[in-house]
Amino acid sequence: MNLIIDIGNTATKLAVFQSDKIKEVQTVSAQNLVLEVEKLLKKFSGIKQGLLSSVKITDYLEIESLQKLLPIKILEATFKLPFKNGYDTPLTLGVDRLALMAAAFNQHPNSNVLVIDAGSCITYDFMDSDQNYLGGAISPGVEMRYKSLEAFTSNLPLLQKTIPNKCVGSSTEGSMHSGVVYGVSHEIEGTIKKYQNKYSDLTVILTGGDADFLCKQFKISIFAHSNFLLEGLNFLLEFNSN
Repeated sequence: MNLIIDIGNTATKLAVFQSDKIKEVQTVSAQNLVLEVEKLLKKFSGIKQGLLSSVKITDYLEIESLQKLLPIKILEATFKLPFKNGYDTPLTLGVDRLALMAAAFNQHPNSNVLVIDAGSCITYDFMDSDQNYLGGAISPGVEMRYKSLEAFTSNLPLLQKTIPNKCVGSSTEGSMHSGVVYGVSHEIEGTIKKYQNKYSDLTVILTGGDADFLCKQFKISIFAHSNFLLEGLNFLLEFNSN
């Protein structure tokens, strides 16, 4: 069994895998990570190895504490990959994006795949049918857009994300909801169409914390997959252990 530790910008997740099947997923406090891992290891005594992926600066003391509990690899840009990385600056590529492409490679072989991760940022990552990772795009996520409206203006409030009930906002709050949500959904749809113009057989995966929130906004074929990143991390762990 494997333990996956995914430290994102806004959430920290622990996942236990039996082969390629998820047995349990938990969202935990980053401050109590070592304690939460200890609890999980007691619950699943069959866990033999782990992988830690973090988009933040790593706390080496915390890593030492974790590695005393379990053999844990740290995902880095220099990890062995099952696909060709065509990114011009591979050492600056986020490890979360590497994991998403690993999941695409594993679950959609020989396909043109666009993975959209709607989290703190919205990332777009593309792998062609010859299993070449070519790059993608990064833009502000839903909550980041709400926060920027409040932070960079004098009179706009900070709102909680809400699906607007109409396109034309008839109040300041309604206009903000319309601008953020429809802005994001139109951006995503427009990006997909750009790729489809070149790759007619495109497979599109939507994942990340806002995937469920956004999913109903689209009228085009998208596969919503909440655990895609975790599955990619587990695949990379197995690939680098064999």
